[in-house]
Amino acid sequence: MNVAVIGGGGREHTLAWKLAQSPSVDKLYALPGSDAMASIAECVPIGVEELDRIADFAVEKGIDMIVVGPEVPLTEGIADVCQKKGIAVFGPNKAAAQMEGSKVFAKNLMKKYHVPTAAYASFTDGNAAKDYIHKMGAPIVVKADGLAAGKGVVVAQTVEEAVDAVNAMMEDHIFGASGGRIVIEECMVGEEASLLAFVDGKTIVPMISAQDHKRIFDNDEGPNTGGMGAYAPAPVMTPELVQTVYDTILVPVVQGLANEGITYQGCLYAGLMITAGGPKVVEFNCRFGDPETQAVLPLLDGDLAQIMYACTQGTLRRDMVHWKQGAACCVIMASKGYPASSHKGDVISGLDAVDDDIVVFHSGTKKADGLYQTNGGRVLGVTAVGDSLQEAIDKAYANVRRISFDGQQVRSDIGAKGLRHLKK
Repeated sequence: MNVAVIGGGGREHTLAWKLAQSPSVDKLYALPGSDAMASIAECVPIGVEELDRIADFAVEKGIDMIVVGPEVPLTEGIADVCQKKGIAVFGPNKAAAQMEGSKVFAKNLMKKYHVPTAAYASFTDGNAAKDYIHKMGAPIVVKADGLAAGKGVVVAQTVEEAVDAVNAMMEDHIFGASGGRIVIEECMVGEEASLLAFVDGKTIVPMISAQDHKRIFDNDEGPNTGGMGAYAPAPVMTPELVQTVYDTILVPVVQGLANEGITYQGCLYAGLMITAGGPKVVEFNCRFGDPETQAVLPLLDGDLAQIMYACTQGTLRRDMVHWKQGAACCVIMASKGYPASSHKGDVISGLDAVDDDIVVFHSGTKKADGLYQTNGGRVLGVTAVGDSLQEAIDKAYANVRRISFDGQQVRSDIGAKGLRHLKK
């Protein structure tokens, strides 16, 4: 089949890399793709939000399936636009993508179908929100309702910090319209983990678990980022916990959406907090996570294109999805100034020195005069697979040390929580 991947970041590089290995893929496109993706896919300069152009291109080229990486085109309805023209889309339609596009929608659905999550209230009035904060106290969590590139959440340790977050979102409009409505939640205590699943509307097949590292500095300190690294599987997610998440979270959500007349097809990402009372939902995403994808997909043992196409046709089976033994670790190398800003144009050296079994996924790079340069906040995802988590971590960091660019930022503790669990 002919397949097009929408996007050009590290997640999309990983999706294209894995799809290129599928025996069922004849031709692979990336829209718009990146310089790094050009070796595995034909890159076409069409932006991720140019929905009609994407659909027209798919018809013109005889594309059998579109795989959507980022959340924005999904929440804007790329699946609806393309499906009207007979193109299969791996990714939920606009109605289903509200699970990520609106925190209020997701929280209300979870409440209705008794899915465990943090207690919450939603507000469109800033003064009412601040009154609620003063009543509830801190720590407390403030979230913009809409998309905010992974930065619309403030875990406030004090009432003042929470009030400042409300002012920033609702009065200063730092996230534009996304902050016009906010959710205020209780602050859950526990360890975070991610469980992604393939969904065909009815059948749900969980992937292996992963753990992302959101904070910029070691020991989960500093401001939130889009993710500074991930590893898979996450030992905190025991087989029993995975089954609990399947039974109490994934199934009720997919069935609940169906009850509301919404069919969910694609990747459903459950961001979880493993609390003393069991797993609870922090948030849902309507697509593959970044950088979880870079750690999960290298361990997939199967034809990703066939699995995805089955999701689009309602024919997914559990026996289509298998996993390799071992573990994977992805370490993000970020640019100077990230996450507040990003430094572009710094030459990257050492990419030709990495080991043959290491995959370097490009999140924010461009090629100039034959050399890769930084072109975004998160620059590279250095990914290693090993027989054990320790081996995967050691291999990833050994190769990170061979790559350099001015002002690079790298956490040194990706996977450390997993190792602590294994030692227990």
